[in-house]
Amino acid sequence: ATMELMVVDLTGKTTETLTLDEALWSGRPNLRLLSQAVAMYRANQRAGTASTKTRGDVSGGGKKPWKQKHTGRARAGSIRSPIWRHGGVAFGPHPRDFGYSLPKAIRRKALLESLKGKLRDQELVVLNELHTSEPKTKPFAGLAKTFGVARRSVIVLEEFHAPLVKSLRNLARFQLRRAAELNAFDVLNAQKVLLTRTAFERVEQRLRLIDTRRTTQDARRTSSVLSLGS
Repeated sequence: ATMELMVVDLTGKTTETLTLDEALWSGRPNLRLLSQAVAMYRANQRAGTASTKTRGDVSGGGKKPWKQKHTGRARAGSIRSPIWRHGGVAFGPHPRDFGYSLPKAIRRKALLESLKGKLRDQELVVLNELHTSEPKTKPFAGLAKTFGVARRSVIVLEEFHAPLVKSLRNLARFQLRRAAELNAFDVLNAQKVLLTRTAFERVEQRLRLIDTRRTTQDARRTSSVLSLGS
């Protein structure tokens, strides 16, 4: 069966139908890949500012509390030892960068898998256009009600144009993203993903790079095997 996606206007009425590439959009989402991507995006959001003082950082403790021997007490060299009250912390956290990056191909694949999940759950909406010549929120105020948005969702535009951005940024339940910057974390965090048609085409163009590179790699492997066989 051919995969189709309806393009609607601001009132929710269908204006046209898009035919989707089954090779790209069919199949179940890869949850393991999505888990890896979410772990990366969450790690990159960590502030990494947790900090503790070691015994060298705590003020005081330069003088030996009592002599080494013949007091009957346990030997001690500083009142700031980690085993003392008000002492330093042993092996405590220090500011660090938790961020890391997955390969670009993996990030694109994760974006595809997240969008496939939204498509499957009927939470992916393609709008024929979003356009305004002056900053006015009122024409777009009914978006949440029309498309059943109850919590945070995302609107994806091909490019940011000042009048449109100023009109949409006042909508409490929506965040704005450019098609070139959309990632799997944005999609998974959103209840619904609303894309303009041009933005959807831009995103799909990004996703097609995955298959193109895979086909090129397969061709190279095949040619190398054939050359070895000859």
